[in-house]
Parts: sequence; C-alpha cells; structure tokens
Amino acid sequence: MKKISVIGAGTMGASIAQVFAMADCEVALCDRGMEYVERGKGIIEGSLQYMVKKEKISERQKEKILSQIVFTDQLGVCAGSELVIEAIYESMEAKQEIFKALEQVVEEDTILATNTSSLSITAIGNALCHKERFLGMHFFNPANIMKLVEVVSGMHTDPGVAARIMQESHNIGKTPVCVKEHAGFVVNRILIPMINEAIGVYADGAATVQDIDTAMKLGANHPIGPLALGDMIGLDVVLAIMEVLQTETGDDKYRAHPLLRKMVRGGLLGQKSGQGFYIYEK
Repeated sequence: MKKISVIGAGTMGASIAQVFAMADCEVALCDRGMEYVERGKGIIEGSLQYMVKKEKISERQKEKILSQIVFTDQLGVCAGSELVIEAIYESMEAKQEIFKALEQVVEEDTILATNTSSLSITAIGNALCHKERFLGMHFFNPANIMKLVEVVSGMHTDPGVAARIMQESHNIGKTPVCVKEHAGFVVNRILIPMINEAIGVYADGAATVQDIDTAMKLGANHPIGPLALGDMIGLDVVLAIMEVLQTETGDDKYRAHPLLRKMVRGGLLGQKSGQGFYIYEK
C-alpha cells in the first residue's frame, strides 16, 4: 500500500502515521482542527529528532520522512487512500460518525480500520454500508517502537481484507496476530486485569507500589511493573477497558477496583496528568 490516511493526531495517531511514513508510504494525518494537527506534527518531529540524536536515522532521513506526511484538518484528503486508520478517542458514537463520513469520501475498495483497544469491531462497523471492508488494526503505544499489531476481524469482515492487513503489517515492519472479535482482544484481556489486580494488592496493603512493580519485574521477567504500566497507559484508559470487559462478558472478575475508580475521579491518571501511582515531571 502506498497511500495511507490516519484520522486522529493524538499520541497514537501521530505515531501510526510516523510508522507508515518510515515505511516509505504517502501519509495524510487528519484531525478536526489544525491545533490538534499541529500537536500531532510536533509529536512526530520530537520522535524523529530523538532518533537523529541516537544516530538511528540521519537529519536528511528525518526530513524525508516528514515530507511524506500531509498534515490537514480536511477529511477529503482521505480520497484515494488504500487504507484509512481511525485513531481517535474511545467513543463508539464518535468512531461511527467518523466512518459514516469517510464512506462519503473514499472509494468502495478502500480498507477502513479502527485502532480501538477494546470496543466491538462489529458494533463500530455497523455504521458502514460496506461492513466487509472494515476491521481492527490495533497498534500498541508507542507504535513506532512496539512491534505488535492485533488484526481484529468483526462478524462481517472479509477474510481477504484481514489477509491484506496482515501482509501490510509485515510490510511496515510489524508482527501481526490474527484475532477474532472478543472484548479486549488478546493483549488487553490479559494485561488490563493484571494491572487491576496489582492495584488491589496495593490497596490491601500487601506491598508498596515500588515493591509490587519490582516483584513483577524480577519475579515474572516483565520489563515494567504493572502499576508503572498502568500509569503509562493512563488509568482512565485502564478503567474504560475494565468496564468494557465486564459489560461484554458479564463476568465480575473484570470488575474495576474501587481505588482505580477513585484515582480516575480525582484526576490521577498517570503520566498524562503528572501523577498516578508515581509522580512525573511535566
């Protein structure tokens, strides 16, 4: 695929756009206003500058990558794209509205994908006339570093479309896994409840935040402890995924811990707010 569009210029959308630009694709990064688009551009520039500093790419390569990205607030730029990936915030209604609008702009053979981390692919795709060309393409943060992509088929996804996205994931240097629709897909169904359980261990007074994280790093060979990881993901995101898991399955084992709810209510969201289980410099 040579022409890709990404809708949503936040941390994930910007990082996904960077991945495709580094794979020599022509990319459009689009959001609802130029202030959001410029923020996304800044994220990409900062990431590429860090790579220059670490001598992973040259200054010339950085400029070439940036030149392959169009930054815009006009959805019409998606016309002619072979693939459009939506990476906005986790709202069923907002995502469905985006895809309704996209169907008026793109060609019938354009593949439409969502980067949702937990919402139903089938439910989002119900907004489309051509549901067979819709699927999940779930990248992990930061997308320019993390190798995994969950390729998630909804009930109406054409197997040939999923196969194309599996191949395209390989083409951009990622390792895809094929997933049938299920709440939380694979990674978040396992990972998020683990973070929730770690919060419960801390709330019970069994160990300190630091000792819980150290125990999991050294005892389970995890590169980062579950509470630090929750802070990195965003505790509001952790809570939202727990709620989706419980709602979709009806299983109380996915009930969010009261301390998680309390921290989110109090704005202690982790790195993004400057404080979660740890304190961060802004």
